[in-house]
Amino acid sequence: MGDVVSSHLDEGRRQHIAEKTGKVLDEFCRCYKEQYGVALFNSVRYEIEGNGGPQSQLLHRKVPLEDHVIYSGNLFQYIEENKKWRNRFCVVPHNYGLVLYENKLAYERVLQPRVLVNSAGYKILTSLDQYLELVNSSLPGVTPKSGNTPILKCPTQFPLILWHPYARHYYFCVMTGKEQEKWRAVFQDCVRHCNNGISEESKVEAPAFTDAVRMYRQSKEQYGTWDMLCGNETQILSNLVMEELVPELKSAIGPRLKGKVQERQRTWIQISDAVYRMVYDQTKAQYDAVVTKCELERPQMESTIRTDMDQIITSKEHLASKIRAFVLPKAEICVRNHVQPYISSILEALMTPTSQGFAEVREVFFKEVTDMNMNIVNEGGLENLVEYMEKLSHLAFHPVKMQSCYEKMDQLKLEGLQQRFDVSSTSVFKQRAQIHMRQQMDDAVHTFETLLHQELGKLQGKDDLCKSIQRILERVLKKFDYDSSTVRKKFFREALLQITIPFLLKKLAPTCKGELAKFQELIFEDFASYILVENTYEEVVLQSVMKDIMQAVKEAAVQRKHNLYRDSMVMHNSDPNLHLLGEGIPIDWGEEYSSQPDTEPATDKRRRVKQVVSVIQDDEGALPYESGTEALMHQTSQEEQEPEKPDPQATPGSPDSVKEIQEMLEKEVLKEPAGPAGVEAEEQLTNGTVVTQESGASKDSAVEGSQETTSVESSAPHNATPQGPASTGTGVHHTAPAAPVSLVEPSPLAAEHQANVDSHKPSDKETGEEVSSPDSKASPEPTEPATAGSVGTTESGEAVQTEF
Repeated sequence: MGDVVSSHLDEGRRQHIAEKTGKVLDEFCRCYKEQYGVALFNSVRYEIEGNGGPQSQLLHRKVPLEDHVIYSGNLFQYIEENKKWRNRFCVVPHNYGLVLYENKLAYERVLQPRVLVNSAGYKILTSLDQYLELVNSSLPGVTPKSGNTPILKCPTQFPLILWHPYARHYYFCVMTGKEQEKWRAVFQDCVRHCNNGISEESKVEAPAFTDAVRMYRQSKEQYGTWDMLCGNETQILSNLVMEELVPELKSAIGPRLKGKVQERQRTWIQISDAVYRMVYDQTKAQYDAVVTKCELERPQMESTIRTDMDQIITSKEHLASKIRAFVLPKAEICVRNHVQPYISSILEALMTPTSQGFAEVREVFFKEVTDMNMNIVNEGGLENLVEYMEKLSHLAFHPVKMQSCYEKMDQLKLEGLQQRFDVSSTSVFKQRAQIHMRQQMDDAVHTFETLLHQELGKLQGKDDLCKSIQRILERVLKKFDYDSSTVRKKFFREALLQITIPFLLKKLAPTCKGELAKFQELIFEDFASYILVENTYEEVVLQSVMKDIMQAVKEAAVQRKHNLYRDSMVMHNSDPNLHLLGEGIPIDWGEEYSSQPDTEPATDKRRRVKQVVSVIQDDEGALPYESGTEALMHQTSQEEQEPEKPDPQATPGSPDSVKEIQEMLEKEVLKEPAGPAGVEAEEQLTNGTVVTQESGASKDSAVEGSQETTSVESSAPHNATPQGPASTGTGVHHTAPAAPVSLVEPSPLAAEHQANVDSHKPSDKETGEEVSSPDSKASPEPTEPATAGSVGTTESGEAVQTEF
């Protein structure tokens, strides 16, 4: 495939791509430098003048998931280069990257991960039909007819596909629907987190970047929301370049694609991915350079702003008054005729699912704490409280338990309004509301555990503990209701502005935008870096509709239909000592209250990994991954050896062929001898997953580790025993069904390399796929050397690392 990609991306084509990318980035960087000065001025002015909003009643945790992983477990991955399915051990660390290892043994031995994936911009698909629809719509040239042979064959009925409009696609599958739903929730959480890649703590760079993107797109007559504003800055800029570059590539390369529909689809995906990585590398270098330049100029600019703040404000207000006199009458007419009649409809469409989602967050939190209290009543003891609190403390980051909250936003529909206001998709608003839900849940949990931790020293007996938990729960729920109302009202106002402002700017552009240049002479040259005519014009347009938006949200609060507090209800310093408690050292329930002897060194404790989501123990007869892999390998190897022949009775991707593969899997499990663990491990080693034997490790240990699967804790709290050294066994651990939030501690081997996971985790500031070194011990399969002209395309997916 590398040769095919190289033939379409020759030297001339690559040069054109680089020139096009450079042209887009030059124009964007000009916008960024302009917006940087405005953002710096606004930041310094806000710092001096204050004018903050209502004070939050709940505490905010600074590092929520330190020393934790979200989830880990086995699934099958489709390797495009050899068209085979391989068993993979997937770890989702606290930064929500996807880290794929050869198997659990490779993870525990600190071997190089196979793939690192940042899922920003991806969609999670759970059916081949959904995937084929997206692939067919992106294929250059004639759209394939429905019913054609699919691009890949899934051996089970439970696929999980990561689709991206430009970058490489990833194909996974699992054995049961229960696993599919769990992995889907985990993957969606990864996408949600990675999409929100611009740090909100940056008060200058973040607004400068987002405003520069908006200004650039508006200069191209592109108004409205943009689905690909997701990921970190370099990813977003790469998407911006690809948005302009892909149509050109489709018209130039599309007619030259040869072969069957499936081959053309594969080739185009490879070409798009190769171009995306070329664009990314160039974008990162150029964007980092302009950011560095702005940072060097910042001290001088900030000094000027602080010295001349009053003059800059006076100059800006004078400019705004002139623009207001020219624009406001036209803007008010446009608002009255085209926006005002629809504000209440938009607000109602936003409020219903959002308020239901926050109500579900409250209900889930209440239920978890109440269940914990009931269990303490029945079982008693501080040790039980410690175990429950360790689980509760990461409730907000449990994708499965939070799924019922997130799903409420799926009801969000802007039918009719979506076309009127040029809203390409509601996903922007859905994900933003879901992020707010997760934050509110974590704030509530953190406040609860902080208050409970303060009370523990004063309590005597189980009854006092239960009463205190109930009292603190009621106290936290009141704070949650207030903060929830504040957050939702702010979200509604921002969403309404995000929908209506681009529409107004587009409507007013023909009569107003061309006249803005004459206002430039009103700005003193010394202040031109901090005052822009275009920004001031947008502020005037915003003011024309802001009054109606504020009034609509206020009326919604007065009605109390969605449990919103009135603006007049302000809780000022209702709990002054609470925020002082939040400044203390983070609570570690296990270390502080555990009755077990402390024999572990402090350095090892800090590196210990705990898991937020328990591993699935499926009682529906799920096939073991290690056992099923051999059948998969056997089936796929036969496909490679036998040429495809058209069958009029059934297509290769039909349910019949899936059924046949499943039958092979079942036969494979049935014929396994019930012998010793060592014999069973020997059989499982033939599944096509070759374990490299390292120096200092015996062959027996390699055999044992390859068979090991993730253990599952018992749901009964008093039986929940952390996995210790003895748990690194040779068989599957069969225990009671797992508690929903069991904290599964890995063996000491896994504990030793949390630092390694962190070293391999996908960075929020990097991207690109790098081919691992061919002599790496983590590469069990032979890899073909990359061709010189492949432009970074991956000839061996077995050694691909995608770092975003």
